[in-house]
Amino acid sequence: MATMPVNPKPYLNGLMGKTIIVKLKWGHEYKGFLVSTDNYMNIQLASATEFVEGSEPALLGEIMIRKG
Repeated sequence: MATMPVNPKPYLNGLMGKTIIVKLKWGHEYKGFLVSTDNYMNIQLASATEFVEGSEPALLGEIMIRKG
């Protein structure tokens, strides 16, 4: 079954104010409320929690995840 490509900007705009999980390529995960995003796909989360393999979740508050 083929999937249709999704334009990420409108998709992310529809998630503003909702809880999302961001998975980074080296295994870290961040869960929080999506506050904003920009044209470079940088993401700002509020009430963020960091999950690293095998460790207790860490409360971070407000964070910015930059596309690198």
